[in-house]
Amino acid sequence: MTLAEHHPTIPAEVSRTLGARLHGWAVTVDHKRLGIMYVCFGLIFFVIAGIEGAMMRAQLAQAAGKVVDPATFNQLFTMHGTTMVFLVGMPMLLGMANYLIPLMIGARDMAFPRLNAFGLWLFVFGAILLYYSYIGAQGLYGTSAAPDVGWFAYAPLTNRTFSPGNSTDYWILGIMVSGFGSITTAINLLATILVMRCPGMTLMRLPLMAWMMLVVSVLVIIAIPVLTGAQIMLLLDRSLGMHFFDTQNGGSSVLWQHLFWFFGHPEVYILVLPAFGFFSEVIPVFSRKVIFGYPLMVAATVAIGFISLGVWAHHMFAIGMSPALNAFFAASTLLISIPTGIKIFNWMGTMIGGQIIFATPMLFASAFLGIFTFGGLTGIMLAVVPFTWQLSDSYFVVGHFHYVLFGGTIFGIFSGLFYWFPKATGRMLSERLGKWFFWLLFIGFNLTFFPMHVSGILGMPRRVYMYQPDRGLELWNMLSSIGVIIQAMGISLFVLNVLISLRKGKVAGNDPWNAWTLEWATTSPPPEWNFDQVPTVGSARPLWDIKNPTDPDSNHEGIS
Repeated sequence: MTLAEHHPTIPAEVSRTLGARLHGWAVTVDHKRLGIMYVCFGLIFFVIAGIEGAMMRAQLAQAAGKVVDPATFNQLFTMHGTTMVFLVGMPMLLGMANYLIPLMIGARDMAFPRLNAFGLWLFVFGAILLYYSYIGAQGLYGTSAAPDVGWFAYAPLTNRTFSPGNSTDYWILGIMVSGFGSITTAINLLATILVMRCPGMTLMRLPLMAWMMLVVSVLVIIAIPVLTGAQIMLLLDRSLGMHFFDTQNGGSSVLWQHLFWFFGHPEVYILVLPAFGFFSEVIPVFSRKVIFGYPLMVAATVAIGFISLGVWAHHMFAIGMSPALNAFFAASTLLISIPTGIKIFNWMGTMIGGQIIFATPMLFASAFLGIFTFGGLTGIMLAVVPFTWQLSDSYFVVGHFHYVLFGGTIFGIFSGLFYWFPKATGRMLSERLGKWFFWLLFIGFNLTFFPMHVSGILGMPRRVYMYQPDRGLELWNMLSSIGVIIQAMGISLFVLNVLISLRKGKVAGNDPWNAWTLEWATTSPPPEWNFDQVPTVGSARPLWDIKNPTDPDSNHEGIS
């Protein structure tokens, strides 16, 4: 007889041994546990990538820096970029969708629970394989350590002449394996959203978060196999003497760029659209208003997904494409700003006239509107071909994509974590520590990445481990490096907040934010089966209808 059976007031989890509990997590097919593990692994790699970025900024804080040598610097920026894109953004966003989507659509679980677990462990294995390169990449060549070819792995940097040893092979295999995990998760999300919705939940009653993940899943299924194919070709080049990308033997380095960026630009929206979904849930709740223009938001989401597949070569304006191709990709890049701008105006329209509550999730959402708009405007500048000819591969581009991806994706992740943490744990995160964290991250982020636009215009090239003094670059690089320190202080407060709140946080209750989507209709944390009875809904905001019966726009069927 177990301790829990002797003492019914003691939860069964407490009476288990640590090994049994770990085994339970390792073999689970519960979408909520899998989602939590995705997020935890993503946060671990976020810290690792942050350390790598901090070491680069320490090297560049002063002219002619000597903190790290050139080879180490190349490894750092390769691993930092690869980690942030593939091991932080992808798993955290897909993991949060894993946790939330079945709850938001009134389902018991994902469509394919075992495939769901398989996707998680493929990601973990791929991540371990990538980082194992630090100790396993010597091979027969005697060279050491991590990949040093950039997260984009441009040819000819990846051939055996420039990259001996096995470090690039670890990059190929690690990203390929984790990519298979992302594809399986996308298939699972797509099937779940399309066929597992509760009674009454038509496609036009889906939460906007679910719409974003529907489009993201399609993009993952289209884009990642192209990258996988390119990686297989590269592996054949390196291992079997093929010449797909070997320019000295009739191959084409431009072919690699086309294949990589056909994945790489939809990847931007794969990373940003889930954050758009988080904001589309947070902003209405903390504005106490229904989302402005729901049908237009859905249409804009689908349009972004479609157009994003046709803009990849704007990363290639400087390689010498024909004027016709330059014009086409410039036009498609400008075109995608229209549905993106629609979303910005819809979020602002939701806030205007609302009773805004500036809790921590809303602070991140509000900051995002300004940061992402600025990043989008610099993106429009880079869509102008002559402008890109001048600033391609400069720190202006680095500043731009960090404003888009960090200011969009990472701010979205933290907004979502503060919003749904009480649902997952039953405890509230500290608002006081949360606000300190927000302001430190906000100030540190802008201090780090805004000066990069200036240093880029002044001629600071990206991917260089040092620069000469008296070029007018010292101040801007020092400011960027100081900003990293402030960001690190903020992240430390977030970790402290999580640890304290898990033990002593205020009990959340089922619906601490007074929200209106289905995940707030069950307990916090939800039971393994999610809902005691599968709900039936009558609108896109079922809990709102119940809470606001006098609202003339409410559907009084609500939820049953």
